[in-house]
Amino acid sequence: MGEGEDRYGTGFGPTTVDVARVAAAVELGDADEAVRWHEKVTGRGVWRWLPVEHRAAHLVDVARAYLQLGDLVNAGRAVVEADRTAPAEVRCRPVARTVIAEITRGGPLPAGVAQLATAVGLTR
Repeated sequence: MGEGEDRYGTGFGPTTVDVARVAAAVELGDADEAVRWHEKVTGRGVWRWLPVEHRAAHLVDVARAYLQLGDLVNAGRAVVEADRTAPAEVRCRPVARTVIAEITRGGPLPAGVAQLATAVGLTR
């Protein structure tokens, strides 16, 4: 199946496979690989064809990868973008709340993370 093809409406294709590669790399602790796949995935126009929930979940995974690398700024950017994309995926998923909590404990907060932490009830 070619890029962007989905003749049968399954929502499955090369981009979905690459998104799964990011999630697998994060779980395996290979943050560099996760970020490389993320850059490849989001560099294609078909990235925007994925459902918003999938894109937001992917961005939370990418934030986890950046946390593994100690990059709080990009982790914060990813989780804030995930919240803009599909707020329920961030505000209701325990893993997203954990990511936000880890970013807030890491020092000065990247732009938007303080508001997000307050919105999910992690700060007052």
